[in-house]
Amino acid sequence: MNWSALWLSVQVTTIATVCITAFGLALALLLTRVRLPGHIVIETLLLLPLVLPPSVIGYYLLLALGRGSPLVEWFNVRILFTWPAAVVAATVVGLPLMIQSSRAALANVDPVLENAARTLGSSEWRIFWQITLPLARRGILAGVILGGARALGEFGATLMVTGNIPGRTQTLPVAIYDAVQARRYADAHLMVLVMTGMAFAGLLWVRWLEPPPQRARRETRSDAVEE
Repeated sequence: MNWSALWLSVQVTTIATVCITAFGLALALLLTRVRLPGHIVIETLLLLPLVLPPSVIGYYLLLALGRGSPLVEWFNVRILFTWPAAVVAATVVGLPLMIQSSRAALANVDPVLENAARTLGSSEWRIFWQITLPLARRGILAGVILGGARALGEFGATLMVTGNIPGRTQTLPVAIYDAVQARRYADAHLMVLVMTGMAFAGLLWVRWLEPPPQRARRETRSDAVEE
């Protein structure tokens, strides 16, 4: 078992999940509550990482983080082939899941309740924290878990922007690939089981967060089909 790769993956995933939560929730609120010019185009661009191949995402990240980019030329920030680049890659691929789940949850919040709070003199910030967020918490938390799980499993784009440096940039998915290439199948089996268990736990948690009425309707439809 490659413990350094596991620890690095946990570190990268934790930081990426924080970024996914902050940016994803802000973007979901923006898309739900503000009608921007080119709204559909903006939303489509944000969701592109869901369908683009990892090599394409990695190439775009190389352009954004590499030599000649504003990040390097203006701010002298060089993170290619370091673990922070893995955080950027994980955040980019996990962000669309957070946006989609949070946006759906926020759209389902009854505006009557928010308007009633406004008539009572509540500020928008207080309405968000005391009404909107609690009512949308299931969908938002599901987005956090799904985005974090996707960040944990990121491989292709990460490999392109960080390389494969054991102990420095080698995350668990990259370590699995490295073990298979070196025919260290026992190590690969163990790491695959760990990744599978973590992914299963995340998806199971999302399933438990599903609203009871929706779950009941799904079970009812399943029974009807079986009959």
